[in-house]
Amino acid sequence: MTHPIYLDHNATTPVAPEVAQAILPFLYESFGNPSSSHAYGQEAARALAHARGQVARLIGAEDDEILFTANATEANNMALLGVASAMENTSRRHMVVSAIEHPAVMQPALQLRERGWEVSIVPVDTAGRVVVSSLAEVLRPDTALISIMHANNEVGTIQPIAEIGRLARARGILLHTDAAQSIGKIDVNVQALGVDLLSIAGHKAYAPKGIGALYVRRNTPLRSVLFGGEQERGLRPGTENVAFSVGLGAAAELAQNRLSQSGPAMRRHRDALHAYLSTQIPGLVFNGHPDERLPNTLNVSFPGVEGATLLASVPEVAASTGSACHSGRREVSGVLAAMSKSYEEASGAVRLSVGRGTTDEEVTRAAQGLIQAWHQLVAT
Repeated sequence: MTHPIYLDHNATTPVAPEVAQAILPFLYESFGNPSSSHAYGQEAARALAHARGQVARLIGAEDDEILFTANATEANNMALLGVASAMENTSRRHMVVSAIEHPAVMQPALQLRERGWEVSIVPVDTAGRVVVSSLAEVLRPDTALISIMHANNEVGTIQPIAEIGRLARARGILLHTDAAQSIGKIDVNVQALGVDLLSIAGHKAYAPKGIGALYVRRNTPLRSVLFGGEQERGLRPGTENVAFSVGLGAAAELAQNRLSQSGPAMRRHRDALHAYLSTQIPGLVFNGHPDERLPNTLNVSFPGVEGATLLASVPEVAASTGSACHSGRREVSGVLAAMSKSYEEASGAVRLSVGRGTTDEEVTRAAQGLIQAWHQLVAT
C-alpha cells in the first residue's frame, strides 16, 4: 500500500533519523537517572546539559534559561499559571491574550479568569494578525503578562512579537509567546523578539511527541505549579526524560544547521501548491497573511464544499481542516471566525502544511488529487 502524501506537518512531524539515532543509546546503555551521583547518573546529566545547550543556541538563550517539559501545552501552562502564582501577592492581576490562541494558552487564561484574574482577549485583523495599537489600548497599570503566539497553527500568520516585546518592556509587562509552530521553520531568537517566556514543542520540529521546553529569561518571576523534587530548577519536578531531551537537542541542532536551506524549499513547495490550486479552482480563497506567514503553511477555502468532505474524498492526501488538537469536531475554525471569514469560507477551509521531506512530485500529485476531488464534488 502506498502511503498518503503527508501535508500535515503543523499537526506533527516525523522523527528525523538523526534524532532517533541520538535517542537510542539513552534507552539502552545510558539509562541512568541524572540525579544519581554514580557514573550512569553523571553520564545522563552530561547528556541533559548538552541537550539544554543545543536548544538554547537555537533560540539565542543561555543554557540555564531552558526548562525541559513534556510538551508545549505543559510549557504554556507553566508560563501563564506560574507567572500568575508569582504575582499572587501583588496588584497585577490582568493578562492579555489574542483571539486566535491555541487552547493550550486560552484555557489556562480562562482558568485564571475563574480565579479572579481579568483577561483581555484582543482581536486580529482579516489576515490573522494582532494589531499592536489595539493591544496597546487594553494594557493597564496592573497588566502582568501578555501571551501572543509567534505563528498561528492553522493559517501560519506570524505575529509582530518583536514590536509587542518593545511595548511590553517599556511598560514593565512580561511577554510570553507560544513558538510551537515557528521553531525550525523560521529564525526564532528570544533577544530579537524581546520575550521573557517562550514555549517549544518537540513533535512539531522532528523530535518525538512527549518532549518540549520552556524558555524563562533570567529573573523572570515564575513559581512552580507542580510540586516534588528539585529538577529543572525546582520549576518542573520529576525525573527528566533524558532520552527525549537528547532528541529535542538533536532536533534543535538540525534546525539550526538546515534552516537556511529548508525554509526556502518549504516556501517553494507551499507556493507551487497554491499556484496549482488557484489556476484550477475558481473562487479559491486564501486565508492568512500574504507575506508574514510560515514558509510551509497554506490555508485555503474551497468554494461550495466542506473542507472535511473534500479531504475525505482524497485519501491519498493526508491534511487537515485546522488544528489537530480539536479538529475531530465538525465545527468551523475559531481562528477563521476571528479573522471575519464567512461561515462558508470557514467550513470550506483546508490546511496544507509541507515539511522538509516534501518533494516536487508529491506537491503535484496532491494538487491533482484535490483539484479532481473538488470538481467531482461540485458537479454532484
